[in-house]
Amino acid sequence: MSRTAARPDRPNRPIGPRNDERGTGRAFLLALFMHALLFALLFYGMRWQNSSPAGSEAELWTPSEVAEPTSPVVTPPPTPAPPAVAAPTPPAEDADIALQQKKRKQEQQAAEQARLLEAQQEKARQEALKQKQLAEQQAAAEIARKKAAAEAAQQQKLADQKKADELKRQKDEAAKKAEQLKQQQLADAQKKADAEKKAEQDKAAKAKAAKEAAAQKAADAARAQRLAALRGMAGGTAGATGNGLGSQAGGTGAGSGGTGEAGYAERVRAKVMPNIAYAGDTTGNPQAIVAVRIAPDGSILSMQLTKSSGNPAWDAAAMAAIKKSDPLPRGVGGKAPPPTLDIHLRPKG
Repeated sequence: MSRTAARPDRPNRPIGPRNDERGTGRAFLLALFMHALLFALLFYGMRWQNSSPAGSEAELWTPSEVAEPTSPVVTPPPTPAPPAVAAPTPPAEDADIALQQKKRKQEQQAAEQARLLEAQQEKARQEALKQKQLAEQQAAAEIARKKAAAEAAQQQKLADQKKADELKRQKDEAAKKAEQLKQQQLADAQKKADAEKKAEQDKAAKAKAAKEAAAQKAADAARAQRLAALRGMAGGTAGATGNGLGSQAGGTGAGSGGTGEAGYAERVRAKVMPNIAYAGDTTGNPQAIVAVRIAPDGSILSMQLTKSSGNPAWDAAAMAAIKKSDPLPRGVGGKAPPPTLDIHLRPKG
C-alpha cells in the first residue's frame, strides 16, 4: 500500500510521489508487488487449511520371516485403521475475522515496509545529497586551491621576472658606467696627451722662435756691421777722391736707365724660383709681388707682401723662397744692388 498514516514528527504533505524524490515510481511498483505476493500467500494458505490430509498404509517385514520358509506362518488379518476424524470446520464468521485481522496485519507490515523503504530512500537521498554537496565542496576547494596555486605561481613568476629585469638593469647600468668611465679615462688620457703634445709643440715652437730670433738678430747684427763697413768704405772713397756726388750720380744714372734694374730683377727671380717649395693648385698662374729692401752687399734688410696672389699658400711659399735666397746677387760689375726691389713671382714663371 502506498498510503501511510501521517507521522507526528513529519509535516503533512499530499499523498503521492514528490517531484523532487528519486525512485518514487520504483517504490510504488515494489509496493504493488508486495501486495500481490501477500494476496497470493493468503489465498494458498486458506486452501491448505481447508483440505484434510489423506491416510497412508505400510506393510512391515522382518528378515527372519524371509530367511526361514520351513514352516508356514499364519498372518493375522490387519487391524483396520481407525476412521479419520474430520477437523471441525470453523464458523465462517470467525474465518472472516481472522482473514481480516491477517489482512490488516499484512497491510500494516506492508505499510511498515513501505515506510521503512521510504525512510531508506530518504536516507539514501539525503546521503546522496550530502555526498554531492561534499563532492561539490571538495571540487570548489580543489578549484580554489588550484587557482590560489596558479596565482601564487604567477606572482612568483612576475617577481622573478621583475628581479631578473632589475638585475639586468643594474648590470646594464654598471656596464654603461664602466664604459663611460673608460671613455672618460680615454678622453682624459687623450686630453693629457694632447696637452703634453701641445706643450711640447709650444716648447719646440718657442725654442725654434727663440733660435730664429737669435739667428735673425745675429744676421741683422752681421748685416748692420757689413752695411756700416760698406758705408765706411763708400765714405772713405768719396772723401779721398772728392767725387762722392759724382759716384752717386753715376749709380743713379745706371738705375734710371732701366736696363740695369730690369736685368737685376731677372737675376733675383732666377735665384729665388729654384727655392720655391710649392705643390698646390696653380690654376690661373697667380702672381705675388714682394717688396724687398736690400743692403749694398745684397743682404735682405726687410720684405713685405705688397700684392697677394689670392692664394695664401703660394704667397707663403714665395716669401719663404725669397728668405731662403738671402743674400741676393750683387749688381752689375760688382756694384751694389738697388736699395729696393719689387719681386714678381708666379708658379709657372
